Amino acid sequence: MTTAISDGRRRVRRPEFTAVLAFSMALTALGIDLMLPAFGQIRADLGLPSDSTAVAGLITAYFLGLAIGQLGYGPIADRFGRRPTMFAGYAVYGLAALVTALAPSLPLLLAGRFVWGLGAAAPRVVTLAMVRDAFEGEQMSRTMSLIMAVFILVPVIAPTLGAAMISVVSWRWLFGVCALVSAGMSLWAVRLPETLREEHRMQLRFGRVARAARVVVTNRQAVAYGLAMTALYGVFTSYLASAEIIFGETFGRADIFPYLFGGVAAAMGVAMLANARIVERVGTRRLGHIVLLTYIIMAGGLVVLVESTGGRPPLAAFVVGLAAMLSAHALLIPNFNTIAMDPMAAVAGTASSVIGAVQVAVGALLGSQLDRAFDGTVGPISYGFLGYGLLALALVLWAERGRLFRPLTPPPPHDPGPIAARI
Repeated sequence: MTTAISDGRRRVRRPEFTAVLAFSMALTALGIDLMLPAFGQIRADLGLPSDSTAVAGLITAYFLGLAIGQLGYGPIADRFGRRPTMFAGYAVYGLAALVTALAPSLPLLLAGRFVWGLGAAAPRVVTLAMVRDAFEGEQMSRTMSLIMAVFILVPVIAPTLGAAMISVVSWRWLFGVCALVSAGMSLWAVRLPETLREEHRMQLRFGRVARAARVVVTNRQAVAYGLAMTALYGVFTSYLASAEIIFGETFGRADIFPYLFGGVAAAMGVAMLANARIVERVGTRRLGHIVLLTYIIMAGGLVVLVESTGGRPPLAAFVVGLAAMLSAHALLIPNFNTIAMDPMAAVAGTASSVIGAVQVAVGALLGSQLDRAFDGTVGPISYGFLGYGLLALALVLWAERGRLFRPLTPPPPHDPGPIAARI
């Protein structure tokens, strides 16, 4: 097992390498979750009605920048290296956060949030690429689980922290804090080595980038598992968007929403930590397939429960079912990401950007369909778990040509393989 990562000039032990990448990727979530409690203050400060939904555009603009930005950072990271691309993202993230904090109107806030999302795309893309550079197979899945466990902790603590802050300072300070965190991460990340191998460094020409992208979109394993993750991400984004209204309107427990939301997120974090421990024993592909089949069975059980109670099951039963479904998500996402990225060593940056952009953009679109179907019950989200889970299974079966539970077979170390010859 790799104990340290080095490029000949910089050397960092694996735990610190994982921690830097984990907190870098967590910047993406911080830019969303810290500000959620401030919507009321933002409406009042900008002179908007108290029930205005216009501030929701701050989330939409951020996600739009995040999706578009990923398409650009991947090829840049494959050409200039992971470190420069990561630092560029930190800079854009921090400057956009400061500009947004000072923006005097909603249109400028939206523009700042879009650019902020562009900056947040770099740590997301580079993190996945660096993990693929440094690890293979079960080690990659284990590392991604640890990174995602930290990522999941942000939704647990950020809303509470944001609420505490706006009780004593203006909402604009929340954006300033994000800028400070970005600056702190840029100082810490100086210790990271460059993980892009010279033989994988790609010229930044349109034809070369297009060929690299074609390698990604013509690889059955990368496409199928990437789309399977997208389907699962779709129902997850719907949960994030509708959780407050479900717990508040359907169950009438808006008063304990932060605790319910945080508890479910904590269950996901525990599942990801568990995945990091068991994946090397069970195997990435086998574990992913077992969990996906279990996920579909649990989703079917949830649908039966919801239908038998008119769409309003007991709160405790629904929360337990929800925590089980999202814990399965926590096991599936890092493992499916590992399988999708496994054949992409020579174009890891481009592959990370393409898969990430599709996951965010298409996943948000799929999630919005469930959001619009909300009818005051938990029926739509429950059927979403089952329907999108079945879609993910169909994609996995296509990738595997109907044969589940096969092991990953990584190429020999330092072998650029046939993909490098194609670009």
